[in-house]
Amino acid sequence: MPGNSRALLSHSVCGLAWSRWSKMSSSGWILAVCLVVLEGGRYAVLAEEVSGSERNCSAIPPYLPPTAVNTTLRLRDLRASMIPLNISAYIIPATDAHLVTSKDCQKWKVILRGKTGTAVITQNKAVLWTDSRYWIQAERQMDCNWELQRDASIRSITNWLILEIPEGDQVGFDPFLFSVDIFDVYSTNLAPAGRILKSIPDNLVDKIWTGRPPLPPDNPIRLPDNVIERTWPMKVDQIRAQISDNPYKPTAVLLSALDETAWLFNLRGNDIPFNPFFYSYTLLSMDEIWLFVHIERITEELKVYLNSSCYHSYCVQLLEYSSVRTYLQSYLQRPNVRVWVGTEYTNQALYELITPEDKRLTSTYSPVLTTKAVKDATEQRILKEAHVRDAVAVMQLLMWLEKKVPEGTENELTAAHFVDQCRSEQKNSRGPSFETISASGPNAALAHYSPSNETARKLSVDEMYLVDSGGQYLDGTTDITRTVHWGKPTDFQKEAYTRVLMGNIEISRTIFPAGTRGVNMEMLGRRALWEVGLNYGHGTGHGVGNYFGVHEWPVGFQSNNIPFQEGMFTSIEPGYYKENDFGIRIEDIAVTVPAITKYGNNYLTFETVSLVPYDRKLINTSLLSPEQLHWLNKYYETIRSMVGPELERQALKEEYDWMMKHTAPFLTAGASAVISSVTLLVTVLPSVLLYNLL
Repeated sequence: MPGNSRALLSHSVCGLAWSRWSKMSSSGWILAVCLVVLEGGRYAVLAEEVSGSERNCSAIPPYLPPTAVNTTLRLRDLRASMIPLNISAYIIPATDAHLVTSKDCQKWKVILRGKTGTAVITQNKAVLWTDSRYWIQAERQMDCNWELQRDASIRSITNWLILEIPEGDQVGFDPFLFSVDIFDVYSTNLAPAGRILKSIPDNLVDKIWTGRPPLPPDNPIRLPDNVIERTWPMKVDQIRAQISDNPYKPTAVLLSALDETAWLFNLRGNDIPFNPFFYSYTLLSMDEIWLFVHIERITEELKVYLNSSCYHSYCVQLLEYSSVRTYLQSYLQRPNVRVWVGTEYTNQALYELITPEDKRLTSTYSPVLTTKAVKDATEQRILKEAHVRDAVAVMQLLMWLEKKVPEGTENELTAAHFVDQCRSEQKNSRGPSFETISASGPNAALAHYSPSNETARKLSVDEMYLVDSGGQYLDGTTDITRTVHWGKPTDFQKEAYTRVLMGNIEISRTIFPAGTRGVNMEMLGRRALWEVGLNYGHGTGHGVGNYFGVHEWPVGFQSNNIPFQEGMFTSIEPGYYKENDFGIRIEDIAVTVPAITKYGNNYLTFETVSLVPYDRKLINTSLLSPEQLHWLNKYYETIRSMVGPELERQALKEEYDWMMKHTAPFLTAGASAVISSVTLLVTVLPSVLLYNLL
């Protein structure tokens, strides 16, 4: 907030005028104009700038920003539907039946534009739990029906439920929206306190959701042969081999995550925004394959591709998507069967059918997810190629912004649209991989903010700008973040940026034994920040797919990620966020590759495949170690050698010149504007020649 009140009245009094006389100022704050009565009957007009981005439910009348959504009627209808079910509370996570973040369901609740959170509704309260990435965003988008809880742990939710509802009361939930693991945590916390979880497979939100959009009309498609190394029968053999080798003797594996089925059959769809998935389940045994899908969307060509008209072990039997529970129960009636499930991505609605207990085998992740995490040679090659073309699009954005921002004509939304357009012009483009995070100034302090017509700030040379964006391509998925400043950054901004960069470099250049877990390296991304008392409140990295989800589990740096092996792709994305001021994130995608060491074998390191230079004016090289500076220069050499030819192929001379300028090598640690070797040569050579002549 730019200063205190500039007149005689408090915010609460001036707030009386908010609902009648207010407008958004160019700086993104609410300009409240109040007609007030002063002593002696005189009138005055008081104008004050107050933060208009967040709700103020204690004001009279309450202030709601234009981004807030009125949920009064929806909450009324939901509460009415809870009464005949005899439940005192209803839990709504942000996921769908395949444990994918459900943008539509999340919009109904808060609305947090598809980000993570869990809501609990009782007859007199509506509460959202979300983590630090979304606190400010929640305050901007919730109306005053809602409370915000800032500890997003399940323990916090269950403790609240124990305090709010009496012992013996029931807590309703949709078992399709809870993974096995998540349900177990809720049950473990609530059962000893006498609060009873009640499974309600018919989702209450769905029942009152009017005007719900239908499934997209797009049919699933098969991937072209030139992006495939393993055919779907080859992948089936891989998974069957793991079923056969498992000492606990499963007879089938149940695949619930959407990317599991899509990967297994080399198919893609369009049912989830930004993700090329289609709604499906698969039950795979040693001699049968059942695919649960909306059959009317399977073309005759796909039926032939899947061998759906036969009944041997490589024929895919097509069954209706909605019949999965019925058919699973039927399979379980067979003698001597045992179903293998990954508890992280199997929903409780299916898991609770697999009884008695000796008919189930569990692991955290299914064999498909762990197999898919390691890219084959073709997948690695084409994913790198996609990142080269993606780098062209991001460079086009950054070059365009350098020219346009000083003119004062662009805002966060136009920048987001521009990078989407640039990507759409690249070969094999299939759209963005997520909603672009285009954030300037204080909006960048929201780690996952996305602009709208109501919130978009004008881009300014006086503020830092963060753009986190990605593309879906037929041959790969990308995700990259760059933070820039077009004016004169403060010393603190440069230090914070450089320390974030140091964290990125330290992880990228580290050498580690194969089989090391990401969580054991994660602190390398934070160490330079920790040294000066700074930190960030989100994860340091996640897996990424080949024309798949931009967040692909189980790869990354969190405690529940699997150990790194050669051929895994992960993001590396440390950051720093100063609330209501600026945000910094530097994100690259990297692949694990063999490392050459003096003595040991079977060591790995990261090869960065995102190929866009960092903002030179924000780098204080005096903070970098010689090893970090060497890594940075080698990275810039790679950008030139990989992206340069692609820019020339596309006849983008201006972008090529921009790239060459921004990848000039840093010579030594010193001031933030370090002289490049070429500049140094041009400067020194005349003096040397003159000296020799004399």
